[in-house]
Amino acid sequence: MLSKQNITTLKGVGEKRAALFEKIGAPTVGALLRLYPRAYENWQVSDSISEAPVGEVCTVCARVLNRPTEHRIRKGMTLYKVTVTDDESDLLLTFFNNRFVQNLLLPGETYLFRGRMNGSLLRKEMTSPEFLPQGKAAQLIPVYPQTEGLTSRQIASAVQNALLLLPDPLHDPLPDTIRQQYELCHLRFAMWNIHRPPDESALAVARRRLIFEELLVLQLGLWRLKSREKAENTCPLEKDYTVEFEKLLPYTLTGAQKRAIREAVADMRGDHPMNRLVQGDVGSGKTAVAAALCYTVVKNGRQAALMAPTEILAAQHFESLSKMYAGTGVRVALLTGSLTPAKRRKLLEELESGEIDLAVGTHALITDTVRFRNLSLVVTDEQHRFGVEQRTALAEKGEHAHMLVMSATPIPRTLALMIYGDLDLSILDERPPGRQPIASYRIDSSKRQRAYGYIRRHIEEGRQGYIICPLVEESESDMASVMEYTRRLREEVFPDLRIGMLHGKMKPKEKDAVMTAFAAGELDLLVSTTVVEVGVDVPNAVIMLIENAERYGLSQLHQLRGRIGRGKYPSTCIFLSDARGEEANERLKIMCSTDDGFKIADEDLRLRGPGDFFGSRQHGLPQLRIANMADDIEVLRQAQACAKALLAEDPELSAAEHRGLRAEVRQLFEQAENLRG
Repeated sequence: MLSKQNITTLKGVGEKRAALFEKIGAPTVGALLRLYPRAYENWQVSDSISEAPVGEVCTVCARVLNRPTEHRIRKGMTLYKVTVTDDESDLLLTFFNNRFVQNLLLPGETYLFRGRMNGSLLRKEMTSPEFLPQGKAAQLIPVYPQTEGLTSRQIASAVQNALLLLPDPLHDPLPDTIRQQYELCHLRFAMWNIHRPPDESALAVARRRLIFEELLVLQLGLWRLKSREKAENTCPLEKDYTVEFEKLLPYTLTGAQKRAIREAVADMRGDHPMNRLVQGDVGSGKTAVAAALCYTVVKNGRQAALMAPTEILAAQHFESLSKMYAGTGVRVALLTGSLTPAKRRKLLEELESGEIDLAVGTHALITDTVRFRNLSLVVTDEQHRFGVEQRTALAEKGEHAHMLVMSATPIPRTLALMIYGDLDLSILDERPPGRQPIASYRIDSSKRQRAYGYIRRHIEEGRQGYIICPLVEESESDMASVMEYTRRLREEVFPDLRIGMLHGKMKPKEKDAVMTAFAAGELDLLVSTTVVEVGVDVPNAVIMLIENAERYGLSQLHQLRGRIGRGKYPSTCIFLSDARGEEANERLKIMCSTDDGFKIADEDLRLRGPGDFFGSRQHGLPQLRIANMADDIEVLRQAQACAKALLAEDPELSAAEHRGLRAEVRQLFEQAENLRG
């Protein structure tokens, strides 16, 4: 089996080079064949020498006129020069310290040369171009992900040798019925043509087949995750207390909040434990949904836990829930790493005895010493800050506890189904009444002083503001440094104001102290990096200036902007950017035209690709090798439909024609958490 055949069995791959192949994820021949090119160089001859544009990379076909000549210009530097012709014009080639070129470029022979054209219209030159004999050059040359000591060419050579080992016929994990239904090529054709495509058409056919297969296997794995070992609901809720909870609120829940609560309560009263994601935009009211569910669970005689990523966010949840439940008999406690040993000991005893109904805390909740009497509901806030294993560790402190995950990062629905494929999905797509709209403007540096004046005016009215900077300390970059910027603001711009500073290199306690002071109104202005992207409610903060706004993704800008507009005052966000690029201008235009997080997420995906959504590996998904969530949405939809039909017909993928797919699911998920069977 090629999947287990060591890479050293390939010609030219010894132990030393094998270590480099392992570094790029290809320790076996099978893994090498699944190491797909990251791009392709088009070696189709597009220009004659005379028409080749100066300053651009192009490919020309030319005959070598003479043997390359050697020129020593200083110790350790030798140039090799040679003139080539296409019988209309000549081209001078220069190579640095490449003595082999004298044996590789033979007078009278014709080659393809690819590189950046230099010189003038009258005298064209290329420096160190790549070249191939005319007869051996494919139109599309694959470019592989490299590592130091291993070039794309060396990888391509090893891949060529691996392709020759492919059996014929090759077993295809996709059954004939699926290939016919979705018009997909056979795996053998796909393998040859992804690595050695004769033209764009064959490459497109191969790519579509491999993308479909990858997304299908991923979907099958996620849906099996979702349905595997469906535990019995050992703590079904006897009564729904939502109506009673709503009477505690000084406002009315939105339709979206009521729907999410209804779906979650139905889960918790069903046959299996709840496993649900509540995804909502900034300010969509996720906390009220969690509060309603915790209330119902506690009123049914069970315990609940809410885990937040920072102490200050946990403290904020604790305060708001304590106020919400005042007079109801629901006992709430705050468990964080900064508790004194005596307080912690007492709290742990009360949790274990059941005296505490709802524990709010940080990851301190998942330490071994924390035990519950009858934990039935686990809520994790800001899911992207927690790995799958952390939320699972907390859930395991109860017997098949219900799980609710909250995310404030709007993600296009199709992507959400991918990233959180093991969870049911509730989307909060309405804004609660009373949330203030945020006016957004884009300015350049020439208006900076006016922006400072605008900030001062708000602070003089008793409000607070944020200034966001991209870097922490001085660098050669033109971006504002938080430390230097804060010093200048304190000494030159706002010497009379109370200015705080926040950045990622500060210790957690220092960060919490600054945020606590800001939330308490002891600071007028907070200069910060993106660490405030997920943070505390400061209803009095109404203005934000974001420096170098073009450096951020749209979703990140939206999260940052969501720190203001949380109180009763109109709020303003100013994007400061001197960028002139078309994409930067388009992105900032989008930010000024809408504050709908889902629209912004769609645009971010379109403009920047899936980096913002798949850049972090914390979601626990296997790495995608070829599929791109930005470009392959239609193939994803087809793969989802196919996976659904397959599992309805054969939930265990045990039929003979599905065993190949079952093996691929196992292989893909062997590194991912929580997959068994």
